[in-house]
Parts: sequence; structure tokens; C-alpha cells
Amino acid sequence: MPHRSALVLIVTLALLPPTTLPAQQTASAAQSAPGAIAKADREKALGILDGVSKGIRELYYDPKMNGLDWNAVLANARVKIAASNSLNEALTQIAVAVDALHDSHTVFEPPARPYRLDFGFEHQMIWSLCFVTRVRPGSDAEAKGLKPGTQILTINGTAPTRRNFRSIEYLDYVLNPQPEMHLEVQYPSGEKQKLAIEAKTTLSPDIGYQPGASVRYDLYRRNQNVRRRMRMQWAEVGDVVILKFPWFFYDADDFFALRHKIRNAKALIVDLRGNSGGADETLKYFLGMFFDHDVKLGDKVERKKTTSEVVKSERSIYFPGRVIVLVDSQSASASEIFARVMQLEKRGTVIGDRSSGSVMEATGYYFASSGVDYGVEVTIANLIMTDGKSLEHTGVNPDEVAFPQPLDLESGRDPVLSRAAQEFGVTISPEAAGKLFPYEWPKD
Repeated sequence: MPHRSALVLIVTLALLPPTTLPAQQTASAAQSAPGAIAKADREKALGILDGVSKGIRELYYDPKMNGLDWNAVLANARVKIAASNSLNEALTQIAVAVDALHDSHTVFEPPARPYRLDFGFEHQMIWSLCFVTRVRPGSDAEAKGLKPGTQILTINGTAPTRRNFRSIEYLDYVLNPQPEMHLEVQYPSGEKQKLAIEAKTTLSPDIGYQPGASVRYDLYRRNQNVRRRMRMQWAEVGDVVILKFPWFFYDADDFFALRHKIRNAKALIVDLRGNSGGADETLKYFLGMFFDHDVKLGDKVERKKTTSEVVKSERSIYFPGRVIVLVDSQSASASEIFARVMQLEKRGTVIGDRSSGSVMEATGYYFASSGVDYGVEVTIANLIMTDGKSLEHTGVNPDEVAFPQPLDLESGRDPVLSRAAQEFGVTISPEAAGKLFPYEWPKD
């Protein structure tokens, strides 16, 4: 359960933290000629490393650092920084050091860049393979022939897997953004092709360089567009309501409006696919909507204490009907916890792909020095579910595995939602299901 501001979480929705940095991407920095980096850049990088380390030492939930020799990690990072050819390579070594904790929510946030890159397509892991899910009209990706349903074999030379996918995104969008992305793809026909996709670069010279700035301040300026895209949406099919729930940042008024819409429904499909989490308060309030009694969420393990987390029944908005929860590989944090509680309490059925396995609770630790802002997201707690296990690195295994095939992605069909509706005795074709909630691309 992330403990962050809405603005931090918005960034996280697009830029999930790394698990293991691809070896090909880090080898060049490790093999650089000693002393090639400028003295000023080396000192700046070492200062950033010290600041990041301070935040982790003070806040990380496990004082034993997951059994890691943190001093040895820092010593190795200093050697690698001295051997770097540039500041960017030195910053990569800081990211590698933080990544050694192997923690989904502890991640280095390098100094901000006053621009955004949009490659014009979205992609995700579906089971064990990576596929293009959407292509922005008018983008270079569309002009190069990229289409939904195309399998991505490599991204800048690295084969995407469940283990490294978030790391690839982190490198391409945060740590080392480049204006061109090189893909090796395979179309549903079996044809393979190599593509160089050029990003649309949007300058943001008015982003303030202050603690925790980065792209989140630019996103703040566009907050109205973000909130519209992330609004709850619902559709009625017979006596079943389908709820599109993009994040966990809603207030009581939103849930009372939802209760009004579903009060006559016999069943509810909660679509958490693509939902990367949100606020702890929203998670508990939403869960409380489905129970007529208080329910234990799990044990929250912090640095100095362990406490029992309880969800209180929200009787004023209680929904007694049947529930199906949809998840995929991008369902993370609060969405995973919601789905797992519904499973453990036998309150609902989970259908879809295995979820992300990114459930730690984190907070931000930020610095600003000589016009340079940087920081680190630090895990401050883990949640042990009532079965005695954590979802970190494991995720939620659905009760029924279901995911779209390449031709479904290409044609915009949604067989997963169609299957869930069938479970409740209503018929909605995959074609119709895919049109229920049209995707809205972010605006510049």
C-alpha cells in the first residue's frame, strides 16, 4: 500500500519502480575507464549517493536491509562512480545500489529533466510475453507500422520479462531517457521486424527544480486531464454493473455516487486491470463497501513495530451482491491487496493475469542542492496477509486465468470482461466489451 501523495502516485502509474536492472544496460557504466568522469560531476554524484543512502538508512522498514551489506554496496557504488564516463553513468550506479535491496517501492529518483518523452504506444506483460496494447494515432509508432497485438521481443536490446519489465521502463523514461527506442517485434502473422521509434519530446521549462520536483509538477499543472482520465466509470448490463476503477484516489462522495448506481444490481465486476494502486484510505473504504462486518487486512510490519490493519464495514454504502475482480500484470499495490482480501475472505472471484507483486508501503525522501533536485522512494512497511504471506514479488494468482490473445488486442476485443459477465449469466460479446470504456490518451 503506497503511502504517497497523489502527485507521486500519478508518476508511479506511468513509471513503476525497478526490480532488477538489465545487465546489458549497466555493464557499460561498470566497464568505463577510471577517472573519465569530470571531477565536479563525480563529486555531485557522490553527494547524491550520500543523500539517498541517508534516506534509506533512516526510513527503510527493515533495519537489517534484507540481509544486505549496505556499506559494501555503497563502497562498490563509489568505485563505479569514479570509473564512470559521465554524470548519467554515475547516476546509473546509484540506481544499481538502490536496486540491490530488491524492493518494488524503493527507487532512486534522479535529478529532473525539463522535458517529457512520448513514444506513442503502450505495452505490457501478458502472462510471460510482452505485447503492444495501444498505439497513439498520428505518432511515429503508428507511422512505423506498430499495432496493438504486436509482440515485443526486445527493447533497446533487452528481452522484456516479468522480472525486468519495470526496470526497462525506469531506464527508458526516468534514468536514461533517449529520443529513440529500438524494438524488435513480431506481428501476429509471424513476421519479425526491427523498428526505431522516435519519441515526441515536449519541453517543460517551467518545471520547478525543488525537492521531489521531476515530472510530477508538470503533471500537477495538467491535473484536470489526469483526474478526468482516472475517474470511475461504470456500465450496466442487465442486472450486472461493470465498474472501471483506474486508481485508488477517490473520496466518500465518489463512493456514495457509486452506491447510488449499483444499489439495484445483483452483481458487480470490479475492473482493476492497469490499476497501479493509490491511497491506503481509499483501499480500506472501498473494501469496507463489501463487508457487513470488520475484516482484518493483515499485519503491517514497520521498522520498529508491527500492527494489525483492520478494514471497518461501511454499512451506509454496503453492497451485498456477488463480486468478480479483474486483474492483470499492471495491477499493483492497493489493487493487489483488494483482490487478495476478496479471495481470502471468499467474498469474490478473481479473474485475469497474475498481478504485479508490488505491494510495499513507501514514502518520499527528497533533496535540493545547488539547483539540483533528487530523491528516493523508500519502503517503510510490508503487509503480511492473513494467510501469513506477503504479495511482494509474488502477486495475486487469479482463481481463473484469462487474458487477451494478440488478435484480441489488434481488434480491440476484451474476452476477459466478456468471460466475467458470462459468469453472472449475462451476455456481452468480446467486441462489445472492448468498446465499453474507450481509452483516452493523455493530453500534452
